[in-house]
Amino acid sequence: MTRMSTGDVDLDLVLGGGLEPGATIVFAGSPGTGKTTLAQQICFANATEQHKAVYYTTLSEPHDKLVAHLEQFSFFDPAVLGPKVEYLHLGDLLRGDGEGGVEPMVSEVVRKALDDEPAIMVIDSAKLLRDLVDDQALRAALYDMTSRVSHAGTVLLLLGEYTTDEIESGAEFSLADGIIQMSYESREPVDRRWLRVVKMRGGSHLEGQHALRIGSDGVQIFPRIETLDAFSIAPVAGRVSSGVPGLDPLMGGGIPAGDVTLVLGPSGAGKTLLCLGHLVEGLARGDDCLFVSFQDAADQLLRMAAGVGWDLQGALDDERLTIVHVPIGRLDLDMLASTIRRRLAERPAGRVVIDSLAELLSASREVERLPAYLRSLTALIRSDGSSLFVTSETTTMGPPSRETFGDLMFLFQNVIQLRYIERASRLGRALNVLKMRNSGHDTGLYLCEIGDGGLTVGERLIDVTGALGWSALNSPVDA
Repeated sequence: MTRMSTGDVDLDLVLGGGLEPGATIVFAGSPGTGKTTLAQQICFANATEQHKAVYYTTLSEPHDKLVAHLEQFSFFDPAVLGPKVEYLHLGDLLRGDGEGGVEPMVSEVVRKALDDEPAIMVIDSAKLLRDLVDDQALRAALYDMTSRVSHAGTVLLLLGEYTTDEIESGAEFSLADGIIQMSYESREPVDRRWLRVVKMRGGSHLEGQHALRIGSDGVQIFPRIETLDAFSIAPVAGRVSSGVPGLDPLMGGGIPAGDVTLVLGPSGAGKTLLCLGHLVEGLARGDDCLFVSFQDAADQLLRMAAGVGWDLQGALDDERLTIVHVPIGRLDLDMLASTIRRRLAERPAGRVVIDSLAELLSASREVERLPAYLRSLTALIRSDGSSLFVTSETTTMGPPSRETFGDLMFLFQNVIQLRYIERASRLGRALNVLKMRNSGHDTGLYLCEIGDGGLTVGERLIDVTGALGWSALNSPVDA
């Protein structure tokens, strides 16, 4: 059966393909969660002259206010008001003298459905009906209305400020084919909205709590990546050059293709430059590349690259390189995953960088979720054979603390560490390969420098103390 699109492809994905014709769906949630906006977005996405959308209001906002609020959204088209999208008020039928209860309203909705066969009908707010009749009468009226509207093939949306307890016991929910719960979470620095499919007959929906954002295009859903179908890691063979002079020999000739590599180091040690060099090498070999940054915007990264002799503007202009900047204040796990998923679906990338994991950890506030989330995210990126570099901040004189980094090291096949080192009262940098899974590697500590061409690995340091402790690395040898 062909399902009705909601106007948002990711919400359709969450719902198992969209809305089934003839279904009754309840949108439940407190004020401000996006119920009215989403319902109207669905109306405008599906209304035609042959099968219009009918939006009934009970005793909620006046129609002129509803329409005024819609003008900010791109899906709104004033030309379709009337011919395709019709707003009708049920208040007069519901006020009355109380003797008819909700029967006049039910008769009106059923008549409209059978006469016009609209694609979709909305009742906003349906919860008001509870104030007019008792539970038994409400159940009978709703059964009559939903069953008869269903015969017209019309999707019926019932909107209301229902609580979780009401969802578990209300007549609306036992009769509904689908229940979509929307919620609002107050938190710093950015409040969040969520959507959860509690029930959906006749389909296979994605479980869990999915992020929701209301923007200029209306309601946009960001599916929880862990609930998507498992991503199969693409079988790729061979090794890829790191792009860092002197590093490939330490890693057995390069990085195994399709691996996830973690680059650890304190601020300023050269992590971002190392990753940029990896992408520069990929671009030179014909790879498309993706750089996801939570701190540096595109212009900042371009200046950083130009400072060591790399011109990335051409690759950015012809879209071989994509830079996605997500400010730390807007960082959200589900939005990030959806952004990466869409970009890779449009244009696969041979090399991907995420800079940095430490900022992702500090901003997410979902520590318990992170291992499963990162496992799914890295699998998504590797499903097309992409090689992934992830950076993460450490303390100045040692590895990250257990509390900061968590038990996530198992997610990375390779780990490269950058360190500061004191050599004869001068500050320098050192690099070592901490880990390579299923591959031999050099375990030594090597001097590294930043200059024209980015990061370069130099001589092996054989007299350094403190490599495994919390003191600064130091060497008596004059540089």
